[in-house]
Amino acid sequence: MSRIHRAGWSSVALPLAVLSLSLVLLAGVLHLAGYDAERALVALWRGSFGSTHAFASATLVRATPLLLAGLGVALAFRAGIWNIGAEGQLLAGAAAATGVSVLLADMPRLLLVPMVLAAGVLAGTLWASIAEGLRRRRGVLEVISTIMLNFVALHLVGVLVHGPLQEPLGIYPQSAPIVDAARLPRIVPGTRLHAGFAIALLVAPALWWWLRSTAAGFRLRAVGANPDAATIAGRIDAARVAGLAFLVGGGLAGLAGAVEVSGVTFALYESLSPGYGYTAIVVALLGRLDPLAIVPSAILFGALESGALAMQRDAGIPSVVVTAIEAVLVLAVVLADRWAASRRLPNDSGGGPPDAAREAPKVTPSPTPSIA
Repeated sequence: MSRIHRAGWSSVALPLAVLSLSLVLLAGVLHLAGYDAERALVALWRGSFGSTHAFASATLVRATPLLLAGLGVALAFRAGIWNIGAEGQLLAGAAAATGVSVLLADMPRLLLVPMVLAAGVLAGTLWASIAEGLRRRRGVLEVISTIMLNFVALHLVGVLVHGPLQEPLGIYPQSAPIVDAARLPRIVPGTRLHAGFAIALLVAPALWWWLRSTAAGFRLRAVGANPDAATIAGRIDAARVAGLAFLVGGGLAGLAGAVEVSGVTFALYESLSPGYGYTAIVVALLGRLDPLAIVPSAILFGALESGALAMQRDAGIPSVVVTAIEAVLVLAVVLADRWAASRRLPNDSGGGPPDAAREAPKVTPSPTPSIA
């Protein structure tokens, strides 16, 4: 079987296996907790895949920020940068997008929508640059700085919606609704699915192609695999390559925030993100840091989250149960990667860039990551 066929099968097989495992775990947990597992699973199915409207308006809408932020996380991880700050970068992008939509509300749609999205990308990049600057100049671990910056971004959004961006009446802690010209168009009539999902679907294969087929993509993968070898043997500026991956990853997370504001919420408020940036880390790991595999991974977690809300609404099941299952699945994926790596033959290699399954274990975060 060719490497492309193996990579394509891997990108589909792993999410399907995880979906099956998640359903078994969920049924077992619900049964032990005394809930009606059959009723809960029916509600989960109806809320995620049960109808075209549920799939488009709930699952795919929730998958969109997970996909964009997950791609940003994967890009940084592939370069050996453990960016845990996608949540803060997403919030920064959402805040910037809201600010631009308010300040430039009189502009025509053809100009305003791209500017709103560009503002989100720029804000996410700048937010990531803080941690990148601390990493390069002061030796601060990005794991620590990005986590701290998540809380800073969260409170910054709180300051904005209680101050400069608060709605005109000053009653609610949120911004005024953005103008229609700043909103992303719907791509499926009668649903909430917006053009942000199409943007995310374009970004994923473009990023996959760039990583596989360009010299810059090869340099990034080389730095992520072994920064010392890339510097000595390949004469690659490992610090520069890793830093750029960090910034671009932050920009993708910022784009996720801009898309969420312009496509879903149409306003900025404190609880805008239910933890999309953190779940994006799980999405990236499940996708083995492969941009194409991250697409079904994001859809899977979008389905789990939309189905969890349906379970809570229709069957009285706490949605936190699904969150616990997601955490177990992360551990299962990491253990599966380690097990596969231990069984891999030493000569299991070939010409050309290695596939996602071969590269993922090399860049999976560990308690003491190597800083590029």
